[in-house]
Amino acid sequence: MHGPQKLLTDASVPVFLQNCIPFTQNPHLLSLPYPYWRMSMASHCLSKLTGSLLLLVVQLLFFEVPVSFSRPPCDFPAIFNFGDSNSDTGGLSAAFGPAPPPNGETFFGAPAGRYSDGRLIIDFIAQSLGLPYLNAYLDSVGTNFSHGTNFATAGSTIRRQNTTLFQGGFSPFSLDVQSWQFSQFKARSRKAYDKGGVYKDLLPPEDYFSRALYTFDIGQNDLTAGYFQGMTTEEVKTYIPDVLDKFTIVVKSVYGEGGRFFWIHNTGPFGCLPYVLDRIPLTAAQIDRAGCGVPFNEVAQLFNAKLKETVAWLRKELPLATFTYVDVYSVKYSVISQPTKHVACCGHGGKYNYNMHVGCGGKIKVNGTEVLLGKSCEKPLSRINWDGVHYTEAGNKYVFDQISNGKFSDPLIPLRMACHKLVR
Repeated sequence: MHGPQKLLTDASVPVFLQNCIPFTQNPHLLSLPYPYWRMSMASHCLSKLTGSLLLLVVQLLFFEVPVSFSRPPCDFPAIFNFGDSNSDTGGLSAAFGPAPPPNGETFFGAPAGRYSDGRLIIDFIAQSLGLPYLNAYLDSVGTNFSHGTNFATAGSTIRRQNTTLFQGGFSPFSLDVQSWQFSQFKARSRKAYDKGGVYKDLLPPEDYFSRALYTFDIGQNDLTAGYFQGMTTEEVKTYIPDVLDKFTIVVKSVYGEGGRFFWIHNTGPFGCLPYVLDRIPLTAAQIDRAGCGVPFNEVAQLFNAKLKETVAWLRKELPLATFTYVDVYSVKYSVISQPTKHVACCGHGGKYNYNMHVGCGGKIKVNGTEVLLGKSCEKPLSRINWDGVHYTEAGNKYVFDQISNGKFSDPLIPLRMACHKLVR
């Protein structure tokens, strides 16, 4: 539950802490997830406080109100993004051929390397920070990396899949490869930047790497990969710890390269997406009231719980860094968990307007003539699901609007304040 929109000030929080049991003497409470220590603290605090301060504490303890800071917003000069198709702005297109029309039609007017009719969440993040949209690292023509770059590619996973894109549909640019690309980019751009000239216009200066925002949106493909290989739900669950171990290695590598500010999305409710529902049969008992696959979403939720634990551990291991864990699952489920929202805007045939063999923009030959089957719907801006796998620009904008103010973050901190540590 998310309560009143009135915000606490950072000046009020220290007073609250001073009037409650001293956190510095109880490290065990600090290590607990927020809901647990929130309830534990209630009995110690409320009896000691009166008036407006009591109201502020009640809001903090029970309504999870985001904290507003008197400190200035963060000045992120760049973004370095790691992920899959949810944040790919042209990586896979540069490597294996462009996403076909009608992708990109709503905002860009033509394909723009994104598997959507328009912009992605990462585009709205960049725009909100006053930065240009990110160019893909793999895109070598007409690109500008002066304010960061995007290493995400559609089909990417955290763990290597040891298969080709043409065999399994998964990108060869797994998260470890993306981190190697980042390391190379940093080292080579520094040398080129020092040469001056046009390089200073196209590459970030050295200090940007320690001041940049590092965004991660990846993991969904690791979970669906198991199902597509014929694994049971229990079998998929067993390898989640290994996936997160690989994630940890990459984050620590980026930290070692100077990354300090991390904005990490959890994975969405893929049990509500046509490309999963259409491909893996479920019984009626395994479908919830919203028409979503219960086993799939349970796996996503387990992954997210373990990811949150991993982020908490990373905070302790990497004390110079600031980590924000973002619950995009809850936002996406709230908007897509309606049967009418499952149907793809762009596609062809079947219950969900989705066909894995003839996707969005897909064509077939009829009497020697190419015929477009994977057509777009008339009003993409009124739809949530774009192609059975990805969200429309409208869907992505909705998710961004919900997560950017900090209501779905741990700690409860807005995007523009994600360089600040929130001491609880």
